[in-house]
Amino acid sequence: MAEHSDSSIGIEQHGVDTIPDQDRTGRPRDVVNILIGSNLCLGVVIFGWLPATFGLSFWESVTAQVAGTLAGCLLVAPLALVSFRTATNLSTSSGAQFGVRGRLLGSGIGLLLSLGYAALTVWTGGAAVVGPLERLFGTPGGDGAYALGYVVLAIGSVLVAIYGYKLLAKMSAFLAVIMTALMLAGVVAFAPKFSTAPVLDDGYLLGDFWTTWLLVFVAVGISGPIAFITLLGDYTRYVSPRRYSQKRVLVASTGGMIAGVLIAQLFGTFTSFAARDADDYVGGLVAAAPSWFLVLLLINGLFGTFGNAGVLLYSMGLDLDAIVPKVSRVQATTVASIVSTGLVFAGYFLWDAADAVTAFVLLMTAAGTPWAVITLIGFRRSGGVYDADALQVLNRRSRGGAYWFTHGFSIPAVVSWALGTVVGLLSVDTTIWHGPLIEVTGGIDMSPLLAGLTGGISYVLLTRGQRSASPVGEVSVPVGALNESTG
Repeated sequence: MAEHSDSSIGIEQHGVDTIPDQDRTGRPRDVVNILIGSNLCLGVVIFGWLPATFGLSFWESVTAQVAGTLAGCLLVAPLALVSFRTATNLSTSSGAQFGVRGRLLGSGIGLLLSLGYAALTVWTGGAAVVGPLERLFGTPGGDGAYALGYVVLAIGSVLVAIYGYKLLAKMSAFLAVIMTALMLAGVVAFAPKFSTAPVLDDGYLLGDFWTTWLLVFVAVGISGPIAFITLLGDYTRYVSPRRYSQKRVLVASTGGMIAGVLIAQLFGTFTSFAARDADDYVGGLVAAAPSWFLVLLLINGLFGTFGNAGVLLYSMGLDLDAIVPKVSRVQATTVASIVSTGLVFAGYFLWDAADAVTAFVLLMTAAGTPWAVITLIGFRRSGGVYDADALQVLNRRSRGGAYWFTHGFSIPAVVSWALGTVVGLLSVDTTIWHGPLIEVTGGIDMSPLLAGLTGGISYVLLTRGQRSASPVGEVSVPVGALNESTG
């Protein structure tokens, strides 16, 4: 049964099906609130700490992050328009380019991206809960306390995700205001200890300024927007093109992404250069914070985690639902949360945080960028018109339709994605993996650029002269045909 289009909050009934227009009650401002509110948590803030651990000064760190974030948004933000047209999530929408079975690539990429980031969010949130409680009230701070904190945060996050879109939209509007105020208070709290000098005295991580700066440009700057390549459509699918124009949706998605990512990451950078702990961001933050700010940090650890991890688990549930159509969105979200919590414990007990996080985002950026480029090329070619019924073929466990291609796969799209991903992985440079193409690029990590260009050029060449699939049951009108809504 379809979700009612009123303001009441109940468990969302939609999965990756096509959202009926009467249920598409979202607004561009809801997209902005979600992109800002859900990002102002320590799981995103901690990326702003990484440049300090790489040996950059404060202003070097800021310029790399800002430039990378803006570059990433140029690629990612237009993806918001795809689900705005199709009324389903981005992974399912990519079936128009990859085929209704080939679009499982997008579901897999989205699932892995959200899985890693959700685990990171709960991991940092747990430290932001246990540390302040220990300092304020003398509660235990050992492994048992962290384990209990992780379980509580995971349960709260999955409940938010299970309720779905309407709760996430309302909660994010609240968090956007509260968490922004909290971070402004944090600037005041840490200003007396702030210094622009490098936190580390042993030089740049990769030996010189430019290669290390470019590592931050990619691993922190570009990777922020890349994390949204499948997430954006989860919310723009609820915005109706009959009420709002694509321009408003694009502006909302771009502005929300830039603000959400940069506010969080630059706060992380500022506090890193105040706390000056290159080994443990949250631990150093708790130790350096004045007592009054610990209460605010505790609030961020709880509600910031619920908001961000809830958004990520919600997306994971949709992607898993798309991969296994027999599983409901609620069941898929519950399974995803269990796996994510398992990764949290592995991250706490087994891994080196900074190295694992950096390697993960770079590898997933290499795989996600060509997928995003190919999806956007297809959007441009189609003029924003899609066959909504044909996109749902796999979800109905049937065959055929405009996007069936070759047994459900578009061979040119899949091959182009694979080529782009391989080139990207071969040109990645981290402390864990050095791709052989690094020598060709002069020691500079250009993996997103090379992956995107390889995937995009290959797709254009392999599909040259081919006609786009002819939409029959389209749910939207051609790009540019809508007037600006004032609603």
